[in-house]
Amino acid sequence: MKPTAIVILNWNGRKLLEQFLPSVLQHTPADEADIIVADNGSTDDSIHFLQTHYPSVVVHALEQNYGFAEGYNRALADLNYKYVVLLNSDVEVSPDWLRLSINYLETHPEITALQPKIRSYRYRAFFEYAGACGGFLDKNGYPICRGRVLNTVETDAGQYDDPVQIFWASGACLFIRLQDFKEAGGFDATFFAHQEEIDLCWRLNARGKQVVCLPESVVYHLGAATLKKFNPQKDYLNFRNNLLMLYKNLPEPYFSQIMQIRFFLDYLSAFHCLFQGQCANAWAIHKARRDFRRMKVQYSRIRRENLEKSQVERPDTILSQNLIWEYYVKGKKKFSQYGKRAVG
Repeated sequence: MKPTAIVILNWNGRKLLEQFLPSVLQHTPADEADIIVADNGSTDDSIHFLQTHYPSVVVHALEQNYGFAEGYNRALADLNYKYVVLLNSDVEVSPDWLRLSINYLETHPEITALQPKIRSYRYRAFFEYAGACGGFLDKNGYPICRGRVLNTVETDAGQYDDPVQIFWASGACLFIRLQDFKEAGGFDATFFAHQEEIDLCWRLNARGKQVVCLPESVVYHLGAATLKKFNPQKDYLNFRNNLLMLYKNLPEPYFSQIMQIRFFLDYLSAFHCLFQGQCANAWAIHKARRDFRRMKVQYSRIRRENLEKSQVERPDTILSQNLIWEYYVKGKKKFSQYGKRAVG
């Protein structure tokens, strides 16, 4: 049996499959990995297209759109591989992307998950927004990447070409040991989409696992293929899920302290949206905070379970800086100004 499955979640993405699947087939040795497309209840002709043009690709048809999180949970539930690669349908891979990453996992048993360097498909000299060269969190729970700080995306000049331990790996291209994925509980289905991979990686970090970025392996991500960058629904999911993630994983007194700061910073973001004329986005942030308060009750058991299983109270891949202050007040636009050590 092959050790690896590449699982591509698809929803009405026939055009993306037509554009990006050939690179996956070209650069994935047939004797090393199976390619599986999990179809999330598409209403276009995605399945027929795959069956007609790519009979070697395994199609796992789900009966409805379960979203990114639960769609992957269901797609991986009955699989029996050592490794799985969760790959967005809008990713172009490069030669040796798979072999480099799997070899690294094979020779580093302490690593549970890995992401390659993710460059922009459209602007290929630049990192891609969603993951870049590995993800971290600032002290208040805001995501930051090597190569992308808030809305500033850096050119890739080799400045982050060292393998480094990271806090979270992007769901656009996520290598993970399948047993660890399942033991950690998979993705939180309530998230639907956005930051579910950060939440999963938090559980892995807290339970003594390690996550790494391997820049030697490179992929190119189109990005924003489902929800555009300033879509209010995307803002809603990002803010709500981020707050839920903090509640699920942060022990006291960190949680209470950070929530006081986040109240101010989140509404500062909402007022900024109003100032920019983005009223729907401002409302989405308010609604996210309101729904978070409502949903906390159903997460109390999950929070207790996560904290009981934690071996690490605060992973050292959570930065000590306040990202909003450093970016807007001190003008730190590059990740190298924040600094993280590399690992061998």
